[in-house]
Amino acid sequence: MPLIPEEPQIHESAQGPRATPASGRTAPTPRPVPGPRPVAPARPGRPGPLRPTPAAQRTPREAGPAQPGPAASGPAAPQIQLIPASVEGALDAAEEAVDLLLDSGRAPGDVLVVTTGEPHPWATHELSFGETSYWAQHDARDDVFYADAAAIGRAASRPVVVVALNGGTDAAAATALSVAHGKAGALLIVCGDPQKINSVLGVGV
Repeated sequence: MPLIPEEPQIHESAQGPRATPASGRTAPTPRPVPGPRPVAPARPGRPGPLRPTPAAQRTPREAGPAQPGPAASGPAAPQIQLIPASVEGALDAAEEAVDLLLDSGRAPGDVLVVTTGEPHPWATHELSFGETSYWAQHDARDDVFYADAAAIGRAASRPVVVVALNGGTDAAAATALSVAHGKAGALLIVCGDPQKINSVLGVGV
C-alpha cells in the first residue's frame, strides 16, 4: 500500500517545531527604532524666524513696541539717549549703537543714521553711483540708511534715528538734531559731546 510509506514522512515533519525557537530568536532583532530621529532636523528651522523680521519693518512705524497705537504717534515724543563721544569718535559710537540695535532685534530698515560732519563712508560710496540709486535704497527701507545732515530733511521718518555729531557748526548740529527729533518715531540716539548735546537739545527741541 502506498499510504504506509507516507506516514513516516508526516512524523518527520512533526519534528519541525524544533526549528520554531530558532526563528523566535530572530524576533528580537527587528528593532528599527531610529525612525523618530528624523524629527530632529526640524530644529534648524528656528533661525528662520529671525530673517522675516525685516519684512515686518513697516509695521513698527505705525505701532512701535512702546506706543499704544497710531493715535499716540503724534503727541508721543521719542525717547532720547545720549552717548558721550568726541568729534572723532562720534561716528564709531553711532556704529556701535546701530550694532546693538540690530542685535536686540531691531530691523535694519527701522534705523536712520545722520552725520553732521564728514558723511558716512557708505553714503559716500553709494552717492558715487548717483543720487537716484542712493535714494532708491532709502525708499526700499531694506537696510540701515546713512544720510548727511544737509539731506535729513528729505529722509523719511523711521522708528530709530541715530545722530553722530562728528563735525559741522553748532547751528548745523542744532538743525540736524531738531529735524532728527521729528523724524524719530520711538528713539533718538545722539553721539557726541554731552555739553554740546544738552545745549543744542535745550534750544532745538
